[in-house]
Amino acid sequence: MLDADQGRILLQAARSAIAAEFGGPPPAALPVHWLQRPRASFVTLKMHGHLRGCIGSLEARRPLFEDVCHNAVAAAFRDPRFEPLTPAELEELRIEVSILSEATPMDCYDERDALAQLRPGTDGLILEYGLHRATFLPQVWDELPQPAVFLRQLKRKAGLASDFWSDDVRLARYTVQQFSEGE
Repeated sequence: MLDADQGRILLQAARSAIAAEFGGPPPAALPVHWLQRPRASFVTLKMHGHLRGCIGSLEARRPLFEDVCHNAVAAAFRDPRFEPLTPAELEELRIEVSILSEATPMDCYDERDALAQLRPGTDGLILEYGLHRATFLPQVWDELPQPAVFLRQLKRKAGLASDFWSDDVRLARYTVQQFSEGE
């Protein structure tokens, strides 16, 4: 678990990485062990309370500092749902950094069993079927509090029909530690 000071460091790194794309100084990595450990993260950008970008990593493949900076830039400029961020938007942007636990496969024999196992407000969920893959962070429960709706929307995000189910669907859950600017 990271503490609030560590969360502030990650938020500042994310903001600096985005600002560097507009000519600001690049984020300075601190020589501390916890920033160098491989961790998976998501960076969510909000503008006036609305989603403005969200990109992340589901697996720990690079140091946490590098992962957060990379995902911040990707959320700002490469989220296909949004136009690239403009310099004028940077000041009003609010950043959230989520540090993911390792995903744990769910052993479920059908969709009803999967729904019964979900922990609303706690679980992030990864759905995989063939080449289809999608995830919802635990924060999505705030907008989709019913497990059945949560799973239906995740299937749609993965490019599947909302009523689709197969024995070959794989689900994995994870938790996050979230840090937000202004908290």
